[in-house]
Amino acid sequence: MESYAKALLYAIPFFMLLMLVEMGYGALAKRQQYKLMDTLSSLSSGLTNIIKDSLGLGIVLISYPFLLEHLAVTAIEANWLLWVVAFIVLDFAGYWNHRLSHRINIFWNQHVIHHSSEEFNLACALRQSISNLVGYFPILLLPAAILGVPERVIAILAPIHLFGQFWYHTRHIGKLGWLEYVIVTPSQHRVHHAINPEYIDKNLGQILCVWDRLFGTFQEELEEAPPQYGVLKPVATWNPIRINFQHFWRLLQDAWHTKNWFDKMRIWFMPTGWRPADVAEKYPQELISDVYGFERYNPPAHPVLKAYALIQFAVSLGLILYLFYNFEVFDLSQKLVAAGFIFVSIYGFTSLMDGLRYALWIEVIPALAGLFALFFLFENAFISGLLSWGMLPPAAYMVFTLFGAVYIGVTALKQDPFPLTS
Repeated sequence: MESYAKALLYAIPFFMLLMLVEMGYGALAKRQQYKLMDTLSSLSSGLTNIIKDSLGLGIVLISYPFLLEHLAVTAIEANWLLWVVAFIVLDFAGYWNHRLSHRINIFWNQHVIHHSSEEFNLACALRQSISNLVGYFPILLLPAAILGVPERVIAILAPIHLFGQFWYHTRHIGKLGWLEYVIVTPSQHRVHHAINPEYIDKNLGQILCVWDRLFGTFQEELEEAPPQYGVLKPVATWNPIRINFQHFWRLLQDAWHTKNWFDKMRIWFMPTGWRPADVAEKYPQELISDVYGFERYNPPAHPVLKAYALIQFAVSLGLILYLFYNFEVFDLSQKLVAAGFIFVSIYGFTSLMDGLRYALWIEVIPALAGLFALFFLFENAFISGLLSWGMLPPAAYMVFTLFGAVYIGVTALKQDPFPLTS
């Protein structure tokens, strides 16, 4: 996990730089693809994902080293061929993992976050799951284990393979000629993210597009069908934590409401979107029928709220970079405290972006508790002016959060630009 955290320490600024380049190009070309609230939602989702993954939160059903130890029948010599074979089998496993995520109800829950944005840009690539708490991916690496691909090779290639899926989340790059027959391109991935009927569940490859062509899931981007983005059951929230478990909650409700015990059990493993007949009739769910005419989620927000959310995100990002920089120094309890703080902060300000009234308390109560703890624990030093300079930034942040949230809440009760709801 330490090596993953160190890789992210360099990858995060690089991703941010590429997004700024895309924003700049979009502004110059007068084809801007970014909206602030959607972008903050995407980036916040990325923060929750990398924290969850760096801490190793979850249960692995079966580990790759176990498969390697018991199934290896050969061993490829440690040269360039080993790395090529390892990359191919890793990409093959990625294709089938991706395909399962689109085709099975419970697996869709861990992937819907990636498709939840109704925009398509580099920030969308960072919409990654925190609900994939049960790890089954090593099972899909059976070919690698049989071929005796060492664990360290998979460990090195896995983050490279993941980061290599970032660049093609853009609308600014057209078709790439002969490369369209080899690798996944922006054109192909625009199709994958689209909700047009002809594009649903197509182009599931991650780096190589040969699997889609081989297994019948390839679809070219069509001029007469411009891709429209999102999911057919719109998430209607900026809160990435809520998005992560929204589909699961729907499945849980359907399993509870159906009278058929067999349906209660099989709903989790049926094709994505399947619902028990009695529940579908009694509790219909609205799907987007006109992909070109549906109303995108974009509730009005006052500039003060936008500025507040942007600052809260920047603080969360800074704390994560600080955490990763000191990852080997901090013990598990310190990492969990930092992770918990970031999760609460993200849940609070993204709920405020949605206009949810209870979000004010999520912002105010931790800020009050933090100020109380600082004053109580360092009372003498504070009064005597000897309070460590290291305590000033968190104190200033808590004061900002407290007054910012209160100001937004009071203003929201008096002015329409803040559409806070119960």
